Amino acid sequence: MKVPFTLGEVGHFGLAVRDPKKSAQWFESALGLRKEFEFENGDAVGNANVTIALFKGKPSPETIDHMSFHLPNMATLRRALAHLKSIGADIEDPGDEIGPEAPGSKNMGLWFHDPDGYRLGTKCARREIASRFLRRIVH
Repeated sequence: MKVPFTLGEVGHFGLAVRDPKKSAQWFESALGLRKEFEFENGDAVGNANVTIALFKGKPSPETIDHMSFHLPNMATLRRALAHLKSIGADIEDPGDEIGPEAPGSKNMGLWFHDPDGYRLGTKCARREIASRFLRRIVH
């Protein structure tokens, strides 16, 4: 069945967190999101690409599995890793943090957790890595 529309950017999604204000501060310092607005029992943080509504509740990281955000290139991915380490983020695979997003994936990424245990990732496409390698060979 052909659907007569195409989804655009993520408008927002909501996460149950123990303390919305503390979570908002973590997302601001870890991912550079800014506080967008407050609502009853929560805070929303975001940027031009996404808004995350953080509402007071029982965290349930197992229900969402993970969220992944695109970065433009490997240099930015490396800067993200350095920044996350500098703030003491819970990063997966210590010592081997940046790698294929998943077996067979065309993306490189890194995975980490917020204070409520939600699994987050940042990634960039391998095509960026390949084109950079080719530019080095040609020049």
